Amino acid sequence: MSEESTRRYLARYGLDKKIIVYDVLTATVQQAADASGLEPGQIGKTMAFDVDGEPVLVVCSGDAKVWNSAFKKQFHTKPVFIKPDDLEEKVGHPMGGVCPFDVKPGVKCYLDVSLRRYDFVRPAAGSERTGVDTTMDELERASHSLGWVDVCKGWRDE
Repeated sequence: MSEESTRRYLARYGLDKKIIVYDVLTATVQQAADASGLEPGQIGKTMAFDVDGEPVLVVCSGDAKVWNSAFKKQFHTKPVFIKPDDLEEKVGHPMGGVCPFDVKPGVKCYLDVSLRRYDFVRPAAGSERTGVDTTMDELERASHSLGWVDVCKGWRDE
């Protein structure tokens, strides 16, 4: 997958016009927040896990971290990240550009409740220099989300 194929994919949902291409790297949450002027929590961080040999994406707020016990309760296994060198083969996007759009067949996607505190979030759009503004409804549709999960911590007043 590439930035261009992701643009074509997002066009099906009317989101291609909302893609932002940066002159700087936005591969990390902090880089994306600095480049965009958004809060780190508004950056839609897509984490890629290996769940029983299958790739599973969880999109969460940029200020959230995986909550091991909640992840295990939801997916019946401990969280194991897909290795950076395997991301393109298993998910379809490189490290820093992983997003829930235009992924390989069979990749499952879930949205974490940490996102719901915002009107919109900006996940990557297929490369380490792109982002796309999406409402929660747009994100659900374009990601083919299988549902909302609560598997992250660090974003609540805990």
